[in-house]
Amino acid sequence: MKSLESLFEGLLWNSRLVVIPAVIASLLTSIAVFYIATVDVYYLVGHLFHYASPEMDAVARGELRATSITHVVEVVDGYLLATVLLIFALGLYELFISKIDEAEKSDVSSKVLVVHSLDDLKARLGKVILMILIVKFFEYASTMKFVNALELLYLALGIVLVGLALYLSHAGEHKKKED
Repeated sequence: MKSLESLFEGLLWNSRLVVIPAVIASLLTSIAVFYIATVDVYYLVGHLFHYASPEMDAVARGELRATSITHVVEVVDGYLLATVLLIFALGLYELFISKIDEAEKSDVSSKVLVVHSLDDLKARLGKVILMILIVKFFEYASTMKFVNALELLYLALGIVLVGLALYLSHAGEHKKKED
């Protein structure tokens, strides 16, 4: 009976290794999203050379500017999403497989990439996801056409809520450090 229990516990313990495909997939997806965002930056910069053209009229320049700002926001969003996937891959690995010794002993290593518990991983992912949502809000707000005062009031309310979310995320961080 003891050997059956030992065999079962070994199987149960090693079942944590099913996380490895998720770690690899998250890492590969992160690299892919970094690549996509970088290619977008390359084409964005290429299009911006036309911005200084003396042949471009004010309307066309304004449209190019608005389109470029939207693309910049999309690039930031892409890099943030890639960062979420990278943090998720590292966090899953550290929580289920093994500590990443290189990250633990590195002076250059950001403490963002060192995960000690599921709460750590959730907090780090939550902050990056909050930033993605803020960037998306900015993207939508920058392209909106306001027709009446109520729409401006909704925008102001959205900005207040973004500020409140940032305040609460930082307040929670400071409270955790005090404990």
